[in-house]
Amino acid sequence: MAVYNYDVVVLGSGPAGEGAAMNAAKAGRKVAMVDNRALVGGNCTHLGTIPSKALRHSVRQIMQYNTNPLFRLIGEPRWFSFPDVLKSAERVIGKQVSSRTGYYARNRIDTFFGTASFSDENTVEVVCLNGMLEKLVAKQVVIATGSRPYRPADVDFSHPRVYDSDTILNISHTPRRLIIYGAGVIGCEYASIFSGLGVLVDLINNRDQLLSFLDDEISDALSYHLRNNNVIIRHNEEYERIEGIEHGVVLHLKSGKKIKADALLWCNGRTGNTDQLGLENIGLKANARGQIEVDEHYRTEVGNIYAAGDVIGWPSLASAAYDQGRSAAGSIVENGSWRFVDDVPTGIYTIPEISSIGKTEVELTQAKIPYEVGKAFFKGMARAQIAVEPVGMLKLLFHRETLEILGVHCFGYQASEIVHIGQAIMNQKGEANSIKYFVNTTFNYPTMAEAYRVAAFDGLNRLF
Repeated sequence: MAVYNYDVVVLGSGPAGEGAAMNAAKAGRKVAMVDNRALVGGNCTHLGTIPSKALRHSVRQIMQYNTNPLFRLIGEPRWFSFPDVLKSAERVIGKQVSSRTGYYARNRIDTFFGTASFSDENTVEVVCLNGMLEKLVAKQVVIATGSRPYRPADVDFSHPRVYDSDTILNISHTPRRLIIYGAGVIGCEYASIFSGLGVLVDLINNRDQLLSFLDDEISDALSYHLRNNNVIIRHNEEYERIEGIEHGVVLHLKSGKKIKADALLWCNGRTGNTDQLGLENIGLKANARGQIEVDEHYRTEVGNIYAAGDVIGWPSLASAAYDQGRSAAGSIVENGSWRFVDDVPTGIYTIPEISSIGKTEVELTQAKIPYEVGKAFFKGMARAQIAVEPVGMLKLLFHRETLEILGVHCFGYQASEIVHIGQAIMNQKGEANSIKYFVNTTFNYPTMAEAYRVAAFDGLNRLF
């Protein structure tokens, strides 16, 4: 068994692990990274964010082709199989792996591929993919092992027609009808993807509203456009059992309903990847969902061990995970790069996409904060008309008296890009955070960013 000594060992090469490893290495620490795949990138690159967003992009292009009258001069609408569309995602994954491998090499970070577990708080043993055993001794360890789909014991995931959000990427056919159980972010994104391919989707929601953390108007818009694309949304439903049959699945709901489909995609929760880490050897305990508790410096109960990303729970976003990992390393190296990551925009890649930051109308009303609303509808924006993307809206919530921006909510074309302009202004201090910024600033024309000027005028016109 070979023994190696490091300042910092990072477990996992997803966004959180990469952020931690790069920050520690740039601060002059000797760093090693361990991942249980033979390639870097973590679940984000191989199973989650990158594949699903690449899929979405391809499906959106297909939908544009099938709905834009201009393309009827070329030919009739075309339908593509899910495996065909997956090929575009594989191309992106390869490019991402290549880029990220280069980051580790340039920063002289040693990479180990295999299963890692703690033997004590300063020692990580790695069973490499080639069967060899390596021992890594470190002053500090960052746990960034990510998460995987939650699998309840009473669901038979070995059935060939029952999938989770990881195994769906291995599907070899395009189902005519698909049940998606769970209407969180992942469930809604896949409902958009499959319905865009002409699949009849039943979206089963345990609650009475889609994505209830969103502004109500945005949630309602998402529901409308999913239904408009032939998605059947069933609220306040829970499964009783899932019956696998020869050529499909029957979902038995507690309400007495039975739904038959060619396949079922389980999208109901995630579990932190901590069960193989040997946490019991260092006195750490994960919660029922495999998540590790940390303080605001991303330090666990064991002083030299930190954790970041999906493995610590909220918000379980790739964007936040990278910053959490970087901040965890910042706590270790004390180079001024630590911050508690709470300024996190929501990015939901449904079709159309959604993004928001700040307070919702419900939250402001409950807090009795006097606010006003400014809106810009994309159907009136020149750039959206040029792109044939009329669906969508930018909604600004601002204080009636101070004019401070309190919330930015966007639905439609380039929403996840547009939101960052509002985020930048919200982070300014004092009078610099004002809706007047958008009427006193010249925006390029035509752009989607111009929606801020339109929404700002709309909101200011409501004041008296």
